[in-house]
Amino acid sequence: METPYKLRCNVIGHEKDVRVVCSTIFPENGILSGSRDVSARIWVPIEMDNGFQEAHVMRGHSNFVSSVCVMPPDEKYPQGLIFTGSNDSTILAFTLDSPQSIFKLTGHTGTVCALSAGKFGFLLSGSWDKTARVWLNQKTVMTLEGHQAAVWAVATMSEQGVMLTGSADRTIKLWKAGKCLQTFIGHEDCVRGLAAVRSGEFLSCSNDATIKRWLTSGDCIGTYYGHTNYVYSIALLPNGEDFVTSGEDRTVRVWKGGECVQTIPHPIQSVWSVCTLANGDIVSGASDGLIRVFTTCPERRASDDELQAFEEALAASTIPTQLGDIKMEDLPGPEALINPGRKDGQTKMVKDGDKVQLYNWDASASKWNKVGDIVGSAGGTQATSGKTLYQGKEYDFVFSVDIQEGQPPLKLPYNTSEDPWFAAQKFLDQNQLSQLFLDQVANFIVDNTKGVTLGTGGNLGGDPFTSGGRYIPGSGGANGVGTGGGDPFTGSGRHVPSYTDQTRTNTSHGADPFTGSGSYNPVGVTKASTTNTYFPVRKCVTFTQSNPAQIMSKLKEFNQSVGGDKAVSDIELESLSTFITGQSSTDQQIAVLCKLLLWPENVIFPALDILRLGMLYPDVNRLFTGKAGFLEGLYQYLSADQPTANQMLALRIIVNAFSQSGGLNSNFENCENLLTAILKLKDSSNKNIQIAIATILLNFAVSLFGIDDLDKKSLCICAAGSLLEGSLDNEAAFRLIVCIGTFINDDDKAKVLAVSIDLPAILSKYKVLTEPKKLTESATLLHNCFG
Repeated sequence: METPYKLRCNVIGHEKDVRVVCSTIFPENGILSGSRDVSARIWVPIEMDNGFQEAHVMRGHSNFVSSVCVMPPDEKYPQGLIFTGSNDSTILAFTLDSPQSIFKLTGHTGTVCALSAGKFGFLLSGSWDKTARVWLNQKTVMTLEGHQAAVWAVATMSEQGVMLTGSADRTIKLWKAGKCLQTFIGHEDCVRGLAAVRSGEFLSCSNDATIKRWLTSGDCIGTYYGHTNYVYSIALLPNGEDFVTSGEDRTVRVWKGGECVQTIPHPIQSVWSVCTLANGDIVSGASDGLIRVFTTCPERRASDDELQAFEEALAASTIPTQLGDIKMEDLPGPEALINPGRKDGQTKMVKDGDKVQLYNWDASASKWNKVGDIVGSAGGTQATSGKTLYQGKEYDFVFSVDIQEGQPPLKLPYNTSEDPWFAAQKFLDQNQLSQLFLDQVANFIVDNTKGVTLGTGGNLGGDPFTSGGRYIPGSGGANGVGTGGGDPFTGSGRHVPSYTDQTRTNTSHGADPFTGSGSYNPVGVTKASTTNTYFPVRKCVTFTQSNPAQIMSKLKEFNQSVGGDKAVSDIELESLSTFITGQSSTDQQIAVLCKLLLWPENVIFPALDILRLGMLYPDVNRLFTGKAGFLEGLYQYLSADQPTANQMLALRIIVNAFSQSGGLNSNFENCENLLTAILKLKDSSNKNIQIAIATILLNFAVSLFGIDDLDKKSLCICAAGSLLEGSLDNEAAFRLIVCIGTFINDDDKAKVLAVSIDLPAILSKYKVLTEPKKLTESATLLHNCFG
């Protein structure tokens, strides 16, 4: 077994979180760090005691330092340059000779969160303003535009002029000469780090807790699992092949040959950044303000007393998580630690009296090390639900909002089922903030949750087969954030007609538990819009969220239970993994899916979920919707005696069928029978079924826009009016109102029809609601259309 990494030293000096670390060229094996204390620092090794001492402090930013990099030396700067990016949207350049910057780069309009030095003096920067910039001679020479969310990561390839950008929109883009040549799709959440391995190959890490290896041709050739939470940072080891990562699961992990060979736990929550030194040592920057250095070299290893102190700090730390569905009485006692772990980094919970303790298997030492005590805590990430806990409640997001520099950030909890303006108002009231900030806080929520299809943030109806971290069809991916796909008018914000969503991969801005997608600084006031931004809608809405890992897990489980001629081979089943993630749709995969769709109704829901995703492929959509009896086959799952999951997924398949011409034409031609079938569930109290029915009607409104077909419009408007009279989820009601608004826009006949069913009176109950704001506003706007 290779020599494991052990603590070399703790580097103390920063006053707040160390957000980023990288190695220096001068001095060799030195460390460059950036912190929330608004400084960047250089640390030089002390050979006598294997520690580091502060050698250079650089200041000048007005907000915290979020990125750093080193520019190699040239004739003008023989010791190179140090660049720092900040939340103040600027980049500063420093030399080793002065703590004051020698020049400032301006142009970004959001936090500069990523920097990479290229050849020939080029600098590449990434920002929350959704762009990357290429700088030369203190000027922007190229602006790389195309991402739909913050550019969290940048890297330069060895090939001349080839650059990479990773974004909160879940994609990676390859650029050359300012043009995007390739978009890489595969991550289920924000891309947080990139590392160029060699010519034609690179690595990425993500909030989806995975690391992926890519060819620049577009192929993903490896996915590495091990982290249990956001992976923030990735760095190559000196051999240029193996790598290290760090994340929100309190660990640094060492990967060799595609396997996690060592897990290095930390006694804090967030390990923001990791880098490697030329001598092979690993450096981490963390949320407690410390830099930690780990080494495999016995001569540089910390003393036995220091190693013991580090282990004691780990054991004494508390882990802010809750047990969720896990019962204490079901946990084993300390005797469970007699059995060795299966792999390095494996964790095990044991009950010791009235405490629950977490242990980590150290394969190098062949022992279980105590990581800490598990406690219920506000702000911790719940292991079983993937949500974030705040003040004892679960939320899809808990943003940290910096109101004033020098003051602790305020927590802004938010569930995707809430209206952003209502959540913003609660935040202002609870923190006694000026009402002038209402729109800005709400818009912050909108910007940082775009692409999350609202109404699906919570449980989507019972899955009778699993518990704990259960697979819920159509639910989000890691940490409650699913594979995106923005509704043009989602509950995360109002519909803006100019907003486009042309692919399945539109953004869901994942959020760090402590910083979100960013720190909100309320400067200035945004006036509330008085224009109608809700309807008409001109693009069909789809349900595109998915959790591929859980779908595959459930398929494998059910495949064993169905047995006989209904089961498929392991190879056939595995072939669906790329189908689910949108990477391929071959004839073989479709054939396997057809076999799965013959499974019994009590286990068919994963297959229906895959078909829902398949409707987004033109060829799959055309194949299935073109078959005689396709819709009739779905109607069987809309009966009252079917499992809720089957009902919901059948409706969502119909919704997604609108995304391609084949399915749109099929739904259009069968409008009357389709509406009759879906309205069998009109009295369902399940909000996700209500939302799905409302979305079908909305998509009919979109597809009928500008078409003179009063018969179909009459059927849809009457159905929508009937539903609005009942007891509805707010999101479903909102979509129905937008549906009717789209129908009557510039169509007097449809307007007369709406009045004939007394729609203005029906709308009255929604006008008088105090929240959510989008529902009351849209209802009022629609009511006003009738004069």
